[in-house]
Amino acid sequence: MSSNDKKSKRINRLTRWIWGLFLFAIIFGILFIISIRINLGNLYGEFPSYRSLENPKNELSSLLFSADNVLLGSYYRKNRSQIEYKDLSPELVNTLVFTEDYRFYNHSGISFPDLVRVAIKTILLQQADAGGGSTITQQLAKNLFKTRTDLNDGKLNDVPLLGMLIIKIKEMIMAVELEKNFTKKEILAMFLNTIEFGGNSYGIKVATQTFFNKTPAEINYQEAACLVAMVNKPTRFNPVRNPEISLEKRNQILRKISNYAVLTPEDVDSLTQLPIELNYKVDSHNEGLATYFRSYIRDYLMNWCDDNGYDLWEDGLRIYTTIDSRAQIHAETVVKEHMKYLQDMFLEQWGNRNPWVDDNGRELRDYVDNAIKRTGRYRELVEKYGENSDSIRIVLNTPYEMKVFSWDGEIDTVMSPIDSLKYFKKFLNCGFMAMDPNSGQILAWVGGINHTYFKYDHVKQGTRQPGSTFKPIVYAAAIANGYSPCFEVVDAPVTFSLPGQVPPTYTPPNSSGKYTGERMTIRKAMASSVNSITAYVMKNIGAQNVVSYGKRLGISTPLDPVPSLCLGTSDVNLYDMLGAYSTFVNEGIYTEPYFITRIEDKTGKVLQDFPARTKEAINPETAYLMIHMLKGATEEEGGTAQGIGMDIREGNEIGGKTGTTNNASDGWFIGVTHNLVAGAWVGGDDRSIHFSSWYNGQGARTARPIWENFMRAVYEDEELGIEKGHFNQPKRKLSIEIDCDEYSTMSTEESDTLQIDNNTIDVSEDDIF
Repeated sequence: MSSNDKKSKRINRLTRWIWGLFLFAIIFGILFIISIRINLGNLYGEFPSYRSLENPKNELSSLLFSADNVLLGSYYRKNRSQIEYKDLSPELVNTLVFTEDYRFYNHSGISFPDLVRVAIKTILLQQADAGGGSTITQQLAKNLFKTRTDLNDGKLNDVPLLGMLIIKIKEMIMAVELEKNFTKKEILAMFLNTIEFGGNSYGIKVATQTFFNKTPAEINYQEAACLVAMVNKPTRFNPVRNPEISLEKRNQILRKISNYAVLTPEDVDSLTQLPIELNYKVDSHNEGLATYFRSYIRDYLMNWCDDNGYDLWEDGLRIYTTIDSRAQIHAETVVKEHMKYLQDMFLEQWGNRNPWVDDNGRELRDYVDNAIKRTGRYRELVEKYGENSDSIRIVLNTPYEMKVFSWDGEIDTVMSPIDSLKYFKKFLNCGFMAMDPNSGQILAWVGGINHTYFKYDHVKQGTRQPGSTFKPIVYAAAIANGYSPCFEVVDAPVTFSLPGQVPPTYTPPNSSGKYTGERMTIRKAMASSVNSITAYVMKNIGAQNVVSYGKRLGISTPLDPVPSLCLGTSDVNLYDMLGAYSTFVNEGIYTEPYFITRIEDKTGKVLQDFPARTKEAINPETAYLMIHMLKGATEEEGGTAQGIGMDIREGNEIGGKTGTTNNASDGWFIGVTHNLVAGAWVGGDDRSIHFSSWYNGQGARTARPIWENFMRAVYEDEELGIEKGHFNQPKRKLSIEIDCDEYSTMSTEESDTLQIDNNTIDVSEDDIF
């Protein structure tokens, strides 16, 4: 055998060996990929099911909308909202594609030229800046299915280099599957929806809002380049945290995309000279419209989700509420303006004195010590140091830097926890709500003065003594039992016997401390808030009757059947009280105030409608007579709503009732018109905190101006469509006379001896929601 034959034979053998090795590599590779796809022996970690690849699920914020379709807020673990391709600006799409994956429109999920480039630069040339070989679709797979975390739990995933190879192959397989199931436009939109941009911004819609206060459709090239820079490194290229690095990267991207003819060199020169113009604002549950409402409704929605198998924080629900954003804005504006005025007056009255005092006006010396013990900070310190440790006192009296609330904006200051408590306890707080009495829909909800610093909701969560605003419930019980608004009673002391108690009797005083001896109708008595006459009525009809009617009218908090109930001594909330007053307007039909109309899933499918829940609480005649009674506040001499401006009263029927508790700890006003019932409460965090004078703390001065200014604002807002008008007239002739001149022809004996049996009214569970 010649040397040439031997050489040829060796070459053929080597060729066969190379081809065999190549074939083996191909077969091994195919088997390796298949074994990864089926997760053979749990070596590689889970792989998404075909269903999840066809319908990938992204964690989405649930959105809360007003009745006029304004976004009020969202609930999320990661703040993310979906967009579609049509919502993206061409500038944003071009910048993304030509920066991240310029072959995007020409591959089916995997870009082999880019894989070869990366392999050569990394393995052969050992370059650290070889660039990425992952396509946009592969990156989408990584983001959607969390390949680096959730799917990275196989037995081989912790092996160096091999673990990353397994992840990359998984992402390639998923990318091919995604390309089969979605169009290029859908993949681009899905990718932008999955990106974390920093600043608690997940997805392009939230990012454009957070960084530029724009929609994705409004983004220009320089803004798009700034956002695309954060696609893979949201912290390093964050324009807020690292403005210089972000600017350099933005300009680098602008120059890169000019290579693909989307920008001219002149455009690039011009754009790179511009600074990054941010309008940066991170979404916060403490900011925006209806913060207290959003906080209250959150617990309600969580319970609904638990009952119906949804996750509020990631299922992208769309919740439509009854809140009208325009009415809400008016409510928040008038509360802010009036409470700032009241706070200035409050602090001026107390001067250097502390406002927590006893019934005799003396400072409560142990108030601060008791109040600090109710705080979470104190409980943490007790758990850390022990109940009686001196360290607790030291920590609580050590100043440190903090921000505090003021009506002129946040203040950076240095305070100890004790001094901070004293500072915040001096603020008056407020609750306000407005609703449509005919539908039961709540239009505005203001639970306090600032949700960042005062979390407690004073619409439904908080309960306080209503004072004289409870009197209409007492009179409703009386009228339902035969009293006429014209029934006359003498303003004189009324004494209740309390056997076995100390003292053994109770005589409700008038707010003035005097009894006039004047004979007046119960309509005038309610309008002027004469306590002795309400006590007379209560004594005749019985406290238990009043409790029963309170429950009929929707009061859900406990009502004590005691004589002092006639003056509103049992705690109630503003929500229930407005529901009760609305019953009078709604011809005796109690409609539970409600705040959700429907809930949809992320595709717009209605999951549940929320109709009004109603029941007949009192008959229509009683309801109309109570409206007549409430109108006395503006029509009777001495009525507590006489001060309402004529611009609101003209051409309008208005009823209302003020309420003021002992020492003016609570100021209330609830007003009713034919199409709107609204009410306000004003007071301190504790009943011991109040104005130093009853005059300044009474409901007519603290709460009624909020109602009045709100009504003025909604009447001036033509878009709202809330108009002045008259209450509905009774459909049948009244069985009780309300013309007091005619009524006075009745014999004095009949008028003075009208009595009602003290029988209770049975209320079944079906009558109470």
